Amino acid sequence: MPSYDYICLNCRKRFEVFMSYSEYGKRPVQCPHCHSEHVRRRIGRIRVLRSEESRLEALEDLADADALEGLEEDPRALGRMMRKMGEQLGEELPPEFDEVVDRLEAGQSPEEIEAALPELAGEGGAEESEEEL
Repeated sequence: MPSYDYICLNCRKRFEVFMSYSEYGKRPVQCPHCHSEHVRRRIGRIRVLRSEESRLEALEDLADADALEGLEEDPRALGRMMRKMGEQLGEELPPEFDEVVDRLEAGQSPEEIEAALPELAGEGGAEESEEEL
């Protein structure tokens, strides 16, 4: 049975729904977090087979030290760089990666993102490591 990715337009959480081809478009989809039906289907990434060499060539501009300068002060530039690197990896990244990059591109600082999404730090995060010392 195929799975379909959705995002809730109310709580902004992403989720997956399993349904048959015949159910798709007929069965209403509801957010499992807030139970809203105000959802939108997310279309997954497509893959293009590229050599490792061509992926590295696409990232050459990031190898320049000048390109990395100032990223700490500019979350939008950091988000653009992370998006480009993620695209060049050629692998499926978790939805959390897109969430963080979206927030960076919107201008949120890494600290604000960490405060808004503490579950991304997980066990063994920076705070817990400091407490254990």
